[in-house]
Amino acid sequence: MNRALPAFASALFLALVTPALPLGAKAPPPPVPGGTLSTLSLGRYSCEKDGDAGGPIGTPVPTLDFQVVIYSSYKGVDGVRGSYLLTGDNVVMTGGGLKGLRLHRISPGFLRVVGEDGKDSETRCVLTSRRQRMQDSSSIDTED
Repeated sequence: MNRALPAFASALFLALVTPALPLGAKAPPPPVPGGTLSTLSLGRYSCEKDGDAGGPIGTPVPTLDFQVVIYSSYKGVDGVRGSYLLTGDNVVMTGGGLKGLRLHRISPGFLRVVGEDGKDSETRCVLTSRRQRMQDSSSIDTED
């Protein structure tokens, strides 16, 4: 008896039930270390230290305030444009006046400054105003 037929049948069965990529398609790239690349919501982020029940609601830290203007760009309070990288829930300011600042995204529009120990600090940055869209959606307003 010929044993080649059952082996051929097994290979044919596996080829038919295994999902295949369309001709010419490449497998997706492996994930980026640290999580999916993304961007923050556009608008102004105001930063403050947590308050307490017996005192002020929060103590503003205006030197950390920034505005996300487009894609991975922001403007600090000094008006200098910089860039940031958001991977997973970790934000790192990679250029501009806040270069080196690390933030942890708790939710869309709510960030915590990461301290030198790598833990969330008592300073938070909150999306306080979204940029208004212009009438002509093809133009981008980067001034504010």
